[in-house]
Amino acid sequence: MPARGTFARIFTSRTIRGIADGLVSVLLADHLGRIGLSPREVGAVVTATLLGSAGLTLLLGVYVHRLDRRVVLLAACALMVATGAGFATLSAFVPLMLVAVVGTLNPSAGDVSVFLPTEQSVLADGAKQAQRTWVFAWYNVLGSLAGAVGAAAAAIPERLARMEVATIDVLQRAAFGFYALVGVVTAAVYVGLPSMKPVAATSAPLAKSRRTVMALAALFSLDSFAGGFVVQALLVYWLRLRFGFSLEATGAIFFAVGILNGLSQLVSPWIAARVGLIQTMVYTHIPANLFLVLAGVVPSPTASVVFLLCRAALSSMDVPARQAYVMSIVPPEERAAAATMTNIPRSLASAIPPLFTGLLLERSSFGWPLVIAGVLKTIYDLVLFVQFRARRPPEEA
Repeated sequence: MPARGTFARIFTSRTIRGIADGLVSVLLADHLGRIGLSPREVGAVVTATLLGSAGLTLLLGVYVHRLDRRVVLLAACALMVATGAGFATLSAFVPLMLVAVVGTLNPSAGDVSVFLPTEQSVLADGAKQAQRTWVFAWYNVLGSLAGAVGAAAAAIPERLARMEVATIDVLQRAAFGFYALVGVVTAAVYVGLPSMKPVAATSAPLAKSRRTVMALAALFSLDSFAGGFVVQALLVYWLRLRFGFSLEATGAIFFAVGILNGLSQLVSPWIAARVGLIQTMVYTHIPANLFLVLAGVVPSPTASVVFLLCRAALSSMDVPARQAYVMSIVPPEERAAAATMTNIPRSLASAIPPLFTGLLLERSSFGWPLVIAGVLKTIYDLVLFVQFRARRPPEEA
């Protein structure tokens, strides 16, 4: 079981990375547009970041039950440094695509890289069963609040450019340099971790819970596919195209979104203790989906932002409940692999929709991506409820 100091280092890392993720998620599409990429190419780069993360996480899932998690986390930090350096220095489409595929860049404010399943498995092993949902809630809250700070900081390059400190292009490249620096700092945090080999590794990573995990992964892939239409980088892009918002305005909006996402996840364990983990995921998600659709169809920028904020207040309550549910229904020795295999859809299935979002936005600024995402997410919620409401974790039995 990890010591309390291990938890503190993981929470610290999640917070530091959250700032960097929030910053680049707001700047990414605008920066790519400023250096000459078309909306279609912007969507392709976003797709590449998600496909690359999914492929690396899938590879990790095959071997994670044999690997020292400390080594995995330090290797991920090295990739983070290389990714930030690449986006800070490159301008051509093809080289950027290559860096996006092999790197850790995150077009959403949350974490989709190999850090996530590795850290989750460590937290699950160290947390007591009754406290697991709270542990995951705080893990995600710290990431969300830090992401909000990063989103707000995305306005700094634009402000400095108006003060003629430097050009906006140079300042945005410096922001990606900051992303690389965060990789170095995160590695320094991880260096103090003890060696953490998975518990009682078996010959097969999912020998006992394969059917359950694969069924959940299939459902999560539908949710992630829907979410791919509205990753934060593309929502920023859509708001700029649809309503002409500045980076300063979108940074403020997604600062509020991050705060609401974070605080709402503290409510999730309280709800789960009363109605159950699956019910918490579904009951909070469906209203959030409705708000997303409304944000896409209303003609008023104020109304659209209000609906996006309403969605943010509900849409992340399912995250700690989902993570705790998966960790609760699989044996301890299979948690690392289960975390990996259920997080892969968060990158893989969400990787293709940004291409369609780019194509849709080339033709119209109407919120079709938001409408499509909201409808598909509702279908996911209904199917999840029907298939898993009777499969209760031990703490609910």
